[in-house]
Amino acid sequence: MTSFALRTASPAKTRAEAVVVGVLPDGVLAPGAEDVAAAYGRKLSGLLATVGAKGKPGEVTKVPTGGVISSPLLVLVGLGSNPGPAEVRRAAGNAARAVTNAASVALALPADTPELVRAVIEGYRLGGYAFTTYKSRPGTPTTPAEIVVLTPAARKSEVIAAVEPAQIVVDAVVATRDWVNTPPADLTPPMFADAITAAVKAGNKQVLSGGTKIKVDVLDEVRLAELGCGGILGVGAGSAAPPRLVELTYRPKGAVLHIALVGKGITFDSGGLWIKPSASMGTMKEDMAGAAAVVQAMIAAARLDLPVQISGFTALAENMIGAAAMRPGDVQTMYDGTTVEIGNTDAEGRLVLADAMGRAVEAKPDLVIDIATLTGHMVMALGDKIAGVMGDDAVVAQVLAAAEAVGEDAWPMPIPDFMNERIRSSKIADLSQYDGIRWGGGLFAAAFLREFNGGLPWGHLDIAGPTYNRGGPNGHWTSGATGYGVATLVELLRASAAAAASAAA
Repeated sequence: MTSFALRTASPAKTRAEAVVVGVLPDGVLAPGAEDVAAAYGRKLSGLLATVGAKGKPGEVTKVPTGGVISSPLLVLVGLGSNPGPAEVRRAAGNAARAVTNAASVALALPADTPELVRAVIEGYRLGGYAFTTYKSRPGTPTTPAEIVVLTPAARKSEVIAAVEPAQIVVDAVVATRDWVNTPPADLTPPMFADAITAAVKAGNKQVLSGGTKIKVDVLDEVRLAELGCGGILGVGAGSAAPPRLVELTYRPKGAVLHIALVGKGITFDSGGLWIKPSASMGTMKEDMAGAAAVVQAMIAAARLDLPVQISGFTALAENMIGAAAMRPGDVQTMYDGTTVEIGNTDAEGRLVLADAMGRAVEAKPDLVIDIATLTGHMVMALGDKIAGVMGDDAVVAQVLAAAEAVGEDAWPMPIPDFMNERIRSSKIADLSQYDGIRWGGGLFAAAFLREFNGGLPWGHLDIAGPTYNRGGPNGHWTSGATGYGVATLVELLRASAAAAASAAA
């Protein structure tokens, strides 16, 4: 078990087996490493030039110290110009993968504010993440037993108070990554529902004494049929593993706000009868990342004792091919009674979300947020590292502010008025699920979901791009699941509750 500690010690005198410092593009060490710079003196610029440390983001260079400082190994990480929490988080993540087989590591990165301390802790833990559950020989863990954050503010109460929330958020992101990385045969809808129940039970044990615990209600296929959840049932009809709707409730005393979180939980997406190309199917275990983010954000909120009531709804189904599979041309009736003509069985996420949002608005929250790996169109529009955010202007602004605060990239996207005509183009049902027009598919999907928000303030996060890293590790992102969205949701809950409390004062 790795321990984190804050200390005011000099990075030049610490006896940790490795010391991590930041490098700026002008050839100097970043704040936090002043003592190391002084120890090397005039030799520093020559050393940086010799090892090619230019301060560019992503650079990592390891240098034996030869006794110049007490630690035997100096790790130089590029921070770029004017580094803030986002840059520090990425640099700490890069450092985590560079330092192996060290029992102790001292991080002397910029860390004189609570935000920077959180960034250092989050970056290092997430950058060192590895999913080894299915490795027959996982090898010897290389995570240091002790990680020390060196900061002149180590004794300030606000800095000390930043450590535990950072750890709690990281725990939630790591758990989300584990779920998304799990092979789909081992996380079918019933299995995922069981895993959610177990995770909530474990999280409730970590809630502070006197705090509020999360309640879980799992709706099986029989209950879904009784309720008329045609979207979830239609999507899951082709699978041998029946669908589930998991509803979570967190209701602390003195809550100042009520927020509903809705997550898409397609545990594997073959495309159904509109089968995906083989090249697109290999990572479709990721299609439940929105549901995973909702669950883990709620667990983190309970552990943080946030004064906000949260109703969580995760719609779990496996979109497969079978004799009973949903067909293009079918009409499904959603939970709220809206009829939908199916045009594309690979546009299944909006159907399960429609049912879940229908349930969510009945809880009468002040705000509804849905999060989903919803459309490839959003990846085409924004790339694979940026989420699209749509919905009511005020809610979009809240989501973007939360994402920026935690270093998750997001961008506002419109829902043009003409989309209303497109989603109503069916000749036989209330709505069209898909109209065959190639352009603006991500905007069409958001317009479709808006029909189910009950007129409440609403925001939609399309995380199809950033939820899964198909390339090599970069910063605090490792290959595979990223856990994107968890930190944004937690920050949104925290900031919304703080704003509501301030307004009521």
